[in-house]
Amino acid sequence: METENRTVVTEFILIGLTQSHDIQRLVFVLSLIFYIIILPGNVFIILTIISDPGLTAPLYLFLGNLAFLDASYSFIVAPRMLVDIFSEKKIISYKACITQLFFLHFLGGGEFLLLVVMAFDRYIAICRPLHYSTVMSSRTCYVMLLAPWLGGLVHSIIQVVFILHLPFCGPNHLDNFFCDVPQVIKLACTDTFAVELLMIFNSGLLTLVCFLGLLTSYAVILCHVHRSASEGKNKAISTCTTHVIIIFLMFGPAIFIYTRPFTALSADKVVSFFHTVIFPLLNPVIYTLRNQEVKTSMKKLFIRQIIC
Repeated sequence: METENRTVVTEFILIGLTQSHDIQRLVFVLSLIFYIIILPGNVFIILTIISDPGLTAPLYLFLGNLAFLDASYSFIVAPRMLVDIFSEKKIISYKACITQLFFLHFLGGGEFLLLVVMAFDRYIAICRPLHYSTVMSSRTCYVMLLAPWLGGLVHSIIQVVFILHLPFCGPNHLDNFFCDVPQVIKLACTDTFAVELLMIFNSGLLTLVCFLGLLTSYAVILCHVHRSASEGKNKAISTCTTHVIIIFLMFGPAIFIYTRPFTALSADKVVSFFHTVIFPLLNPVIYTLRNQEVKTSMKKLFIRQIIC
């Protein structure tokens, strides 16, 4: 007889995004095209920010890190999902499942906290412009840049520790196309009510608080901009609007998934698909399309590469 908290299940069988072969092929083609087009764009954004000495403001430092986080995040789920579409049996080992779950929450949590940092940067730049150079010094920027990575790491470790202490002795069919907390917890051979509450507190409440805090901060910024008559009013509104779009794209699905009891809904897989595959690749592109300085630098870098 197995001792308590000893893992008996050594692998999970992923049910996948859908059982329809036609929809699977459509998802594969669309995801692959999207992946091939957008991912290099994110890499190009990073290279542009690194290579252009004119893009040294904190905003671009944070934008480069956002592109890196999103590009890394897209590697956690999408490649395996594309391969599994053509696999009759979608098997993932217990260790690989835990590893996927760890990086999913490490990078995802880090990105949420980075959006908070970017909101603070925009608040100081727009509402306290005379104090910006003092508050956002180089040392402060690097500390603020390190904080999301550490915060994401702590958040993810908490998730994984809870999962590792659960016994898994069957069944091992995981109703999703990747490993995530809500589906994995449901396979545990024990009462998971208390663990679910802790997970909702760790992921759901944190996500909801960050979301409401971000909306409040941007509402304050937009009100300040609306009352002002500065020359950069339109640029500030454009930047803040872009940030708010990203907030809804990232936090909307996360709130839907993590702030409720872990009961399966028909929309879960679709929401998870956009949250883990589509939106992460779109975020930096949306930022870039609304930022004239980055677009100009990208064009210059592209021209230099063609000439060389």
